[in-house]
Amino acid sequence: MFPRPEKPRILPKSDDAQPPTPGSGPTPGNGKRRHLAVRLDDAWLRFQTRVAIRRGRVETVIPYTGYGTISWVRVLARVVRSDPRDAAGHANPLQESMRGWRNFISAPVAHAAVQVNIAGTVHDVEADRGGVVDVRIEAALNPGWHTITLQSGSSRTVEAPVEVVADDADFGVVSDIDDTVMVTALPRPFLAAWNTFVLNEHARTPTPGMAVLYERIARTAPTAPVLYLSTGAWNVAPTLSRFLSRNLYPAGPKLLTDWGPTPDRWFRSGREHKRTSLERLAEEFPRIKWLLVGDDGQHDEAIYSEFAHRHPQNVRAIAIRQLSVGEAVLAGGRSKSGGQPTPGIPWLYAPDGAGMSAQLEELGIIYSPVRSADEPEEGD
Repeated sequence: MFPRPEKPRILPKSDDAQPPTPGSGPTPGNGKRRHLAVRLDDAWLRFQTRVAIRRGRVETVIPYTGYGTISWVRVLARVVRSDPRDAAGHANPLQESMRGWRNFISAPVAHAAVQVNIAGTVHDVEADRGGVVDVRIEAALNPGWHTITLQSGSSRTVEAPVEVVADDADFGVVSDIDDTVMVTALPRPFLAAWNTFVLNEHARTPTPGMAVLYERIARTAPTAPVLYLSTGAWNVAPTLSRFLSRNLYPAGPKLLTDWGPTPDRWFRSGREHKRTSLERLAEEFPRIKWLLVGDDGQHDEAIYSEFAHRHPQNVRAIAIRQLSVGEAVLAGGRSKSGGQPTPGIPWLYAPDGAGMSAQLEELGIIYSPVRSADEPEEGD
């Protein structure tokens, strides 16, 4: 098993169930005083909530792409307070092109009670203290894409896509985002703030050849799930989704994290988030061998190497994008540790998608030709 911090709860059905006031509950755990960071974060949340209510902001559910098997689904969403015009879909900057700071300053609804409708069955769940819904619900669905609905309080009902993976699926892709599928070209200390507060998806640059590579993978293995694993915050999920769609990357769940503090530290560990997410995927999909894609500018090599040593049966290959000299300087240098040898698991290094594509083709992992310009899109 693996640690799952602050897991949202599935609530018993009750008409009078009310979410607790942020910061008003008992001290968690064994009664020890909470970390200063958590107390400050709760104070900020209470202030945000008061200001949002005074300005007439209403509960709004931001749906994210979920995934699952034929017996369960993982539902992902976030509940915030937004302008009523946005919630009603008239202006909707939360879902349309907008600068990331608007998502960041929207007050989350701590411990929001959310109704999730899956194939006609309603499930009552609870968000965490940051308004994030991340819960696994039993459901019987056929493999493929499905749509579920979510609602919180008097919010507008929203739809969320869910990818159900077939039980016999044996291949999938886990891809990093920054400097892997998009070029950030920013110093690491400023990257998170820039992506969150300033940049929208129109200003981001796709990594050359990566979208074509992922298209070839999707054509070779149409049922293979593609998941995007990043240390980015849930606040920027809508922006990332639009970027991936605009640049023709395959649709897939994004496994992001929360910037908030933990019970014992000021900031969450992005590295631990990636480790935990990979461990969870190995537990949830024991039959799948993953192609792990990352870059050599952070900790991807070390994280993927550790995972491959622990779960060699769950790794098909590891593909690492080599940053240019300029990108490596901005990233704070290349990974010093690199990937440790993993017998039986090939490692690929290339500066772009074309180089990775050629090596994956040699390994027999992909073979589908690239779609020609004359070939119509599906649905045309």
